[in-house]
Amino acid sequence: MVATSQVYSVFYFSNSSAGLAPRTKIKSLSSSHLARKLDLTLGYWTCKFPQAVRQSRLSVVPDTNDGHPCLSVSEEDRRTNQAWHHELETFLSKWSPPRYLWRGLSVLILAGQVISRTIKGKVHWRNTLQQLERVGPNSVGVCLLTSAFVGMAFTIQFVREFTRLGLNRAVGGVLALAFSRELSPVVTSIVVAGRIGSAFAAELGTMQVSEQTDTLRVLGADPVDYLVTPRVIASCIVLPFLTLMCFTVGMASSALLADGVYGVGINVILDSAQRALRSWDLVSAMIKSQVFGGIISIVSCAWGVTTLGGAKGVGESTTSAVVISLVGIFIADFALSYCFFQGAGDSLKNL
Repeated sequence: MVATSQVYSVFYFSNSSAGLAPRTKIKSLSSSHLARKLDLTLGYWTCKFPQAVRQSRLSVVPDTNDGHPCLSVSEEDRRTNQAWHHELETFLSKWSPPRYLWRGLSVLILAGQVISRTIKGKVHWRNTLQQLERVGPNSVGVCLLTSAFVGMAFTIQFVREFTRLGLNRAVGGVLALAFSRELSPVVTSIVVAGRIGSAFAAELGTMQVSEQTDTLRVLGADPVDYLVTPRVIASCIVLPFLTLMCFTVGMASSALLADGVYGVGINVILDSAQRALRSWDLVSAMIKSQVFGGIISIVSCAWGVTTLGGAKGVGESTTSAVVISLVGIFIADFALSYCFFQGAGDSLKNL
């Protein structure tokens, strides 16, 4: 008598490292009662994949001792199953998820952990104050300088064209709307991404490759609480204030240039800006900058803690973190602008 039986194989991948590196060890188990699945553990994530089932022929042979039949697998099927399992193990041992995929997942997981720990009050306040000083006062100079020259460059273009049309009184309103809605939050975030985001990625990347984050875990400290959450909170708090300061300096430099070079009085510029601006314009700028601060800090920290390959990996993570942060800023700016400013505007009708 010949019967068929289905034998399932379960492969379990476990990651022994404390980081997020996709290095895996493989263990193979075979049983006819185990579920058909693949458990894949990479860092903090566990994935389950369905596995194909092979059929084996079983022969029923009478047992001469007690008279009951016993089951035996043919030698040919046993060799076939062993070869098939060996090929599958070889394939899976060489496979790893794309780096951009698990890095993108790390951004989402890290963001969720930061939000959860902030709500629960698990914040290292001493580190948070240090990061506030680093992101805020130490970044003011370069942000204000950049905003001043961007304001003067835009003033040259606006005043030249508006003067020819006799719309001198509209210059201040257009500049104020451009600065409050787009230029101030975006320019400030770009400067902070280049200065602070790169530093975050380099610091955490160096700590990751030198196994300092593992040391924190051994000492009982959570790296997310100690390293990531203070940086995210500091960036989200400081950037709105930096944006307001950059808006003020940009408008001041524009008014001075328009008055000194093109003969458009400072009072005309300021009066036009006051008529055009609404409170929602400044509120939207602060909301945008807060979102941009979260994007910069979370992306930079995620790229830092997923760094591999020593000094070369740290450099690549730093560069990639800045680029991804800038792309995220522009995408978020479009999405927020589309949500905040819909329909026809009436800000300039009173000019």
